[in-house]
Amino acid sequence: MSKITEIKTHPVSIALKQTLWTAHEELKDSSVILVEVRTDDGIVGVGPIHGSPQKSICEWIARFADVIRGMDATATVAAWEKMFSLTSPRPGGMGGRDGLPAPLSRSARPQIMAAIAGIDIALWDIRGKAAGLPVYRLLGAEKRPIYTYATGGYYQLGAPDKVYADELASFVSAGFRAVKLKTGGGTVAEEARRVRMVREAIGKDVSLMLDMNAPYDIDECIAFARAVEPLDIFWLEEPLHWYLQPADFLRLAQATPIPLAHGERELTRFTVRDFIANGSIRYVQFDSTRYAGFTEALRVAQLAEQHGVMIAPHTVPELHAHLVMAFPRCGFAVESHGNAQRDPVSHGLYREHVHTRGSYVHLNDRPGFGVEVDWEFVKRYRA
Repeated sequence: MSKITEIKTHPVSIALKQTLWTAHEELKDSSVILVEVRTDDGIVGVGPIHGSPQKSICEWIARFADVIRGMDATATVAAWEKMFSLTSPRPGGMGGRDGLPAPLSRSARPQIMAAIAGIDIALWDIRGKAAGLPVYRLLGAEKRPIYTYATGGYYQLGAPDKVYADELASFVSAGFRAVKLKTGGGTVAEEARRVRMVREAIGKDVSLMLDMNAPYDIDECIAFARAVEPLDIFWLEEPLHWYLQPADFLRLAQATPIPLAHGERELTRFTVRDFIANGSIRYVQFDSTRYAGFTEALRVAQLAEQHGVMIAPHTVPELHAHLVMAFPRCGFAVESHGNAQRDPVSHGLYREHVHTRGSYVHLNDRPGFGVEVDWEFVKRYRA
């Protein structure tokens, strides 16, 4: 049995050469937190986290380390449940009378769930390495290429629409058969023009997804959907304001033939559940590196399969391709960033990870998640 002996955090950040925007937020850097878990028999697992503030997440990881140190590193469910149990009241929890930390702060739930994610992913990496198998084989999957699309079109203030059209056309020239455009930052009419220019640049045979970052209420989004329906849109991703719920997504789904995608901002399977079960979304994008980890992503994928919903995890193809591979009936694709300038960390972090050829990701046969971290890169860009 491999016992957990040490957990370290490695926050990494690189300033972008140019400030970019989604409809919701300003992006000034590319960043990740690597969680390193060590065992008493010398196995090391690594789990990436995408969240902020990095300092707060690292502090929560240090607190969880005290809780799970000495546990079996391959008992991923047991470790996950122990950490997650601290987020709610429990008998003996007041004042830590049961020997565990008191119930954790409600105000810090995104950071807490990110901390759980990084530790859990690192434990899955250990689990694969302990067995001498890639994670996808632990899950019983047969190796196959996994479809991927390239995301781009992040807003540059004052830039003409041609900039985005040219960028996504360059992804097509690089071999991608599906691309995703950031949208939602302007009026319905402005965004429809922007989408049309991109469609004309990439051609009619390339799939075009729209990543909206929650810009509209229902009526506005229905108007937008109708404006872009003639452009053969593959999906509308996060189309509605953050506070709108599964019932609102269902109303939108009933008003447009364009499929809806959602899930990257959901913290657990419990908040994803109704989006899947009520039929409002056709693609679920739960991101295990933001919240709750690989253990929870598996639960979301199992639920999606039962309801005929496709899984298309948000970002980190070197990790999420293992998940998609394990669900051949409902595993659709993983997301890639076509432009290294937008995400220099993911393009420089690993010496060995996935290979992308055309519109497909190819995993290697290394144990765990199959990545080899470039620790000199981590040292150079440590936050």
